[in-house]
Amino acid sequence: MRRRAVLTAGAFAAALALTGCSESAADSGSKTAELSVSSPYMPQPVSADMAAGFLTITNKGGAGDELTSVSSDVAGQVTMHSTTGGAMAEESSFRIPAHGRLVFRSGGNHLMFEQLKRAPKQGQTVSVKLTFAKSGPLTVEMPVKPATYNPSTGH
Repeated sequence: MRRRAVLTAGAFAAALALTGCSESAADSGSKTAELSVSSPYMPQPVSADMAAGFLTITNKGGAGDELTSVSSDVAGQVTMHSTTGGAMAEESSFRIPAHGRLVFRSGGNHLMFEQLKRAPKQGQTVSVKLTFAKSGPLTVEMPVKPATYNPSTGH
C-alpha cells in the first residue's frame, strides 16, 4: 500500500511538471502582438494630389509592435505623421504597446496619401496595407466619407 502511494505521488508530480511545461508554452504564445483595426476612414480629398486617413490599431496581445509603413494603390506614397502642439512631423514608425492602441485621428497622428493616382469620392473605399515590424501585414478597406466628416459628431 505504501509503495502504491509513493508511485501515485510520483505520477502526480510528473503530471504537474508536464502541466507546468504546457502552461509555459501557452504563456509564451501570449507574448505576441494581436493587432486589429477599427474605425478606418478617409475624408473626401479637397486637394487633387493629397488626402488624409484615420484609423485605430488595437493590440490585445502581450507584446508591443511597430507600424513601419503604409501603402495604397490610390497614392504614390503614404506617409505617417504625428501632431504635437499644432506642429506636424513625419514619422518613420509608430509603436503599438502591448494591450494598447495607436490612434490616427483628425488633429493628431494621421496618414497622408500623397501623389494621388485618382481622386477618391465619397461612398468609395480605398485599400490600405499596414506593415508592422513583427506581425504580418494587415489590409484595410477605408471608406471615403464627406470632406467634413468628424466621427465625434456622430455623422
